[in-house]
Amino acid sequence: MKQVILRLYGIILLSTFFIHGYAQKEIFEMRVYKMKTAEQIQATDNYLENAYLPVLHRMGIKNIGVFKPLSNDTAIIKQIIVIVPYKSLDIWNKMKSNVETDPTYPNYAKAFNDADTAHLPYTRIESTIMEAFPDQTNIIPTTLKSNPEALYELRSYESPTEELHKIKVDMFNAGGEVALFKRLDFQAVFYADVLSGSRMPNLVYMVVFENMASHDQHWKEFGASKEWKTISVDPKYRNNISVSHIDSIIMHRTAYSDL
Repeated sequence: MKQVILRLYGIILLSTFFIHGYAQKEIFEMRVYKMKTAEQIQATDNYLENAYLPVLHRMGIKNIGVFKPLSNDTAIIKQIIVIVPYKSLDIWNKMKSNVETDPTYPNYAKAFNDADTAHLPYTRIESTIMEAFPDQTNIIPTTLKSNPEALYELRSYESPTEELHKIKVDMFNAGGEVALFKRLDFQAVFYADVLSGSRMPNLVYMVVFENMASHDQHWKEFGASKEWKTISVDPKYRNNISVSHIDSIIMHRTAYSDL
């Protein structure tokens, strides 16, 4: 009887883990397509719009974001940034084989995946795997999708050590930084911890604004808030050393983006 009870208890604990822990932590893949020419941008746009997003949609993947940085206009290396949400790492892991066996995808993707080397559609593709912060159950579609002036800001915070990275992540969660974003009406699409990527350890998040004036006003209010003034000087967060590099990319959504 004791062994039966222990087994039942173990099953209950395991079920609780999947329901309240792992299952609630959505996985995001950030794919960055790098290009040099207008022809490459068009080829990548065509592939994403007509092959990649449709096959993911057929497999039940929703709320896929596709964005172009404002800096593309003057940058030598131009980018298209794709954010794909998955319910788990297992689903992400199986997706490649599922995509390749889709009956429609190969025909639509052939020109992109098997391009002539004299007309390559991109120079490189980078992939970063991220896990949603504890309090976020899924990616959040913005209410500004229909606004052509909406600006999507993708921010990355790199830390010099794993321990300082954990402190910075805790600052967002238990420390109240995410709560402050909510109070100030930042439209956050996701907050995530990077599991695998080229610039670890780091965290990444995305917020959306009505326009540049709204962007500037929100960040001004953030910096002036009593919550940030308290968090930023709290010694346990070691805010002066917990972040070694910050990247901010301001972007517009593409016409075919879900977000």
